[in-house]
Amino acid sequence: MATKSLYVGNLSYSVTETSLRELFAEYEPTEARLIADKGFGFVDVPEEKAADAIAAMNGREVDGRAINVSEARPRRERGGGGGDRRGGGFGGGRRRW
Repeated sequence: MATKSLYVGNLSYSVTETSLRELFAEYEPTEARLIADKGFGFVDVPEEKAADAIAAMNGREVDGRAINVSEARPRRERGGGGGDRRGGGFGGGRRRW
């Protein structure tokens, strides 16, 4: 069975993975994941139920907050390493001293 991952945002910090799974129970979630201390998570549902879940759940109030539900997008690649690539150390750019 193919699944789709749904992004669920604007979650209260009191939401748990169990309560997130229960919230989407009628759409038969196979997995629910919260991103710690960020207020969002992901729920995997059967592909044929994804559009119905988005339509029904997007904007629904949960713990006093209107949640955002949409199809999850692939994670964007982030540049490797830290710092400023322009060189010059502290903050990049040209030194003026």
